[in-house]
Amino acid sequence: MESNVSVLSDILELKGFDISPELTYPLFFILLFLYVCLLFSNIGILAVIITEKTLHQPMYILFCNLTVNDLLGNTAMLPQLMIHIVSTDRFISYNACALQAFCSHTFGSASHMILIIMAIDRYVAICQPLRYNSIMTTKTVVWLSASAWGMSLLLVSVLIGLSVRLTRCRSTLQNSYCDNASLFKLSCDDVSINNIYGLFFTVLLFSCSMGGIAATYIQIALICWIKKNKDLNSRALQTCASHLVVYLIMLWTGFLTIILHRFPNYPDLRKIAYILFLVVPANLNPVIYGMQTKSLRDKIIHILQRKVTST
Repeated sequence: MESNVSVLSDILELKGFDISPELTYPLFFILLFLYVCLLFSNIGILAVIITEKTLHQPMYILFCNLTVNDLLGNTAMLPQLMIHIVSTDRFISYNACALQAFCSHTFGSASHMILIIMAIDRYVAICQPLRYNSIMTTKTVVWLSASAWGMSLLLVSVLIGLSVRLTRCRSTLQNSYCDNASLFKLSCDDVSINNIYGLFFTVLLFSCSMGGIAATYIQIALICWIKKNKDLNSRALQTCASHLVVYLIMLWTGFLTIILHRFPNYPDLRKIAYILFLVVPANLNPVIYGMQTKSLRDKIIHILQRKVTST
């Protein structure tokens, strides 16, 4: 009897989307299409940057971080989500759920950290163009990237660790995927520490992110206003617009997901918000950066033309 209880306690049931049967497969194929698109575009961009030595520059190394993060975050979530949409058996082991929650929060925090570093890179390129190569060296970019990933992994490890330590008294997640809030809601223990650290984690992440982005863009705007140089203003607009669009999309979809966790009466809206948080930036990043960045755009066009010519 005890072994049965032990087995049951390690298997969790996920509350999937409450959708009508006729919408099940259309939703599945929409998610499948979005997932295939983001795989194709992100892996394609990554391959171009890795194989083209002329693109081995700080800005593109940072973009590789964003691309890898998008691939990992979406791969950890979307395949299982698609399976659960078309399946009536929506179960997951507790360990797999904890791992998915870890990947989910690492994806979110790393996205913010990487975009902060990309903003710093844009600031140096626009405000200190003559010193750019001496400041943003490959060594510096690698160190900044490692710091972003290290900080994200540390913060998320503590976040998920505080939830894993709790004793579980429930086996049903009121969600279609695993995240930290869903994990600690399985417990009947006192979760005050989880709530306090979760608030600290969110405030720290968003304040550093918004503060860092705001500080760099204010400096860029001041330099452009003081110098009143058309070429500088055009370059600043071209390089910063794409970064700002990506950041704002990620920021507001992330905000929406966090806010809706406080409103349990809208579970499906929260699930949709998180899917948007995953798939929208991951699909738009290659398009925005690929089309807005001249060197990368030219390389992609050249490769495509070469393939067409060879066939």
